[in-house]
Amino acid sequence: EFNVGSAPDDAKWNYEVQRPGWVNNELQNYTNRRRENLRIEDGKLVIEGRKDWFDGHEYSSARIKTHGKASWKYGRIEARIQVPWGWGTWPAFWMMPDNCSRGWPACGEMDIMEHVGYDANQVHATCHSAAYNWRIGEQRTAHTFVPGAVDGFHTYAIEWTADRIDVSVDGARYFTLVNEHRGDDWWPFDKNFHVILNLAIGGDWGGARGVDPNTWPQRMLVDYVRVYQ
Repeated sequence: EFNVGSAPDDAKWNYEVQRPGWVNNELQNYTNRRRENLRIEDGKLVIEGRKDWFDGHEYSSARIKTHGKASWKYGRIEARIQVPWGWGTWPAFWMMPDNCSRGWPACGEMDIMEHVGYDANQVHATCHSAAYNWRIGEQRTAHTFVPGAVDGFHTYAIEWTADRIDVSVDGARYFTLVNEHRGDDWWPFDKNFHVILNLAIGGDWGGARGVDPNTWPQRMLVDYVRVYQ
């Protein structure tokens, strides 16, 4: 619950600090505890992407995760989020495993919500594994139109068990992945995963149709992240 203090609880969240180009050819500089990029305001977590040339880089933003603080194996993980608009925005609510020793994508990835600004109000859910991932064009994914995703809050959730993964928005399921029981290359989702929240700028997908230089700043707003087991 982001309703106390001016920044996320250090007992629950870590900051991911990275330069532009770190992944997916993204343009943002992920900053460390910089209030302009990440803060609590009016009971909401604000992740703000800016075109401000901070530290010599054109764009700045923030990314936080529960890695090392909290992780889960199975459960319902949900967040109430308002996504930003504008070409070049790429917000995400997703999960990665604590143990990535096999590397990506073999370690697994669960994307509960992604949104790209050039396709406003269309949200995506995706799971990646060694057998199913975007690099080989075999990722397991689905998308759904969410009227007002950029104008108001909606609840994005994953329900994850040993046998299946379901993703929903506002209670309506639109993505399912079933465990085929063929081994780790198909189902690496039987270990602890942590939560990640970020607003990327540009990149292979977010910037596929360019980045509007006049749209900034843009905000991803998060009312809460809740986990049920």
